[in-house]
Amino acid sequence: MRFFFRNKKLQKLYTDEAGAERYPREVVDAFFDKMAIIAAASHENDLRALKSLHFEKLKGERGNRGHYSLRLNKQYRLTVTIETDDHGKLLGILDIEDYH
Repeated sequence: MRFFFRNKKLQKLYTDEAGAERYPREVVDAFFDKMAIIAAASHENDLRALKSLHFEKLKGERGNRGHYSLRLNKQYRLTVTIETDDHGKLLGILDIEDYH
């Protein structure tokens, strides 16, 4: 699935591993694993089908704005949006968030 980064720090983490020291190593490793899964998916339903991702719409105001999360570990989530352009759907990668 196509994606783009709304967060420049995450884009630098993805391209250069810059800023990796801000997160626990297991979170950085999980981030790269999840990004590989996202890149290989053809549609967001492929992400929903992988139950281990825990791909789910956020609740409340953020859910109303179309924010979703994928679990990186028990504590950290990768937040995304599903957007549409002339070529179809793509994911906007928002942030890595500490949920505790």
